[in-house]
Amino acid sequence: MELTEAQLDAMKELGNIGASHAATSLSTMLMSEIYMTVPEAKVIDISDISEHFGDEIAALVVFEIQGEISPGGYVILHIPKESAINLTNTMLGSNDTDRELNEMDESALLEVGNIMVSQFLDATATLLGVVMLPSPPAIAIDMSHAAFESIVAQVAVDINEIILFKTELKSMTHDIESTIVMLPDENTLKTILSLLEKIIS
Repeated sequence: MELTEAQLDAMKELGNIGASHAATSLSTMLMSEIYMTVPEAKVIDISDISEHFGDEIAALVVFEIQGEISPGGYVILHIPKESAINLTNTMLGSNDTDRELNEMDESALLEVGNIMVSQFLDATATLLGVVMLPSPPAIAIDMSHAAFESIVAQVAVDINEIILFKTELKSMTHDIESTIVMLPDENTLKTILSLLEKIIS
């Protein structure tokens, strides 16, 4: 699906509004200033996902989109391993970066993912005038491409395009790379684009 420049700009603005809400909630939880921006938003065909996510180990926090748009599809918070460790170190007051992700990291990432995605969806839904809620999250630690392929294979709704919101988080100590990945049901994507068109016009 080819989006116009205006639609892509609106999608990026949508992402930045969601990111702003998510950053405020994270700052409150961590008691430290967190800045988050969405420098890039794009819609890609699901068959091209390997071009955007390689074989690096990452944490993926997975949510189903619930609410008025049902079945809505899924939202995934993708955080590369190094960024995931930096983020959980910020939360846990640790400086140990040369390690594997453990159960404590997974618990912290579930909490961060829940805050980020809940606030992101809430801000998005408020702007669009619909109710969008996240399901309880699940987490996977795996090679990015393999994890996405596994998730996509289990998806029971009709998903053809993926919306990527590249996010940049900055704290007092770390820059953290992440991507909020929306896998909308085909009807959900059409609804989002239709509502965005109304806002643009």
